[in-house]
Amino acid sequence: MPALLPPPVPLDLLVVAPHPDDAEISAGGALLASKARGRTTGVLELTNGEPTPHGSPEIRARETAAATRLLKLDWRGNLDLPNRSLEHTLEARRALAGVFRQLRPRLILAPYWEDAHPDHVAATSLVEAARFWAKLSRSDLPGEPYHPPRILYYFSIHLRIHPQPAFVLDISDHLPQKMASIACYESQFVTGRTPTPPTILDDIRDRARYWGWSIGRHHGEPYASREPIGLSDLNVL
Repeated sequence: MPALLPPPVPLDLLVVAPHPDDAEISAGGALLASKARGRTTGVLELTNGEPTPHGSPEIRARETAAATRLLKLDWRGNLDLPNRSLEHTLEARRALAGVFRQLRPRLILAPYWEDAHPDHVAATSLVEAARFWAKLSRSDLPGEPYHPPRILYYFSIHLRIHPQPAFVLDISDHLPQKMASIACYESQFVTGRTPTPPTILDDIRDRARYWGWSIGRHHGEPYASREPIGLSDLNVL
């Protein structure tokens, strides 16, 4: 699995994305906000995202590298599983569990569990099972057993639904950099598309504005959780 840098261990925040650009679109603000607070951040793509109408593996690799620089990631890797045919197989689960044992992330962000895109649904199932497998002892997995403490779910949803998030993260200070990282993927959002507003980039910005409005801030990112989120002080609200 190729990576830009040796991974810092443990990694504070790991975004697992089905395809290149999913992390930037849905969790770019969280990555930038975490980095601004001195935390280590990384992204693991499960596939290279190709084929697409105007992309290629080489183009997507260049776009991903540019976005990585803007996000200031400490680590990025790709499992090279099949795009459009992503499945929760035992082999894929084993590979992902091995990465979790290597990176030992304190927090994992995964796609929301309900979606029209089969790759996204498979990714959610795969992350949850690999999280469990990563803690197994007496196994042939590489590295020492490790159970990532928490998974949260970002909204990368193709269905026209509006799930209730567990919380909305204020990303107001980081929206320009987030949008710049998304714009790196010209083959997906610019090439071959009519520039008449609202563009895809307009839609992404408008959604961030809506979620910001919902918490009384300029821009936000929503996150869901299957498990309760504990607080030690109500003042954080």
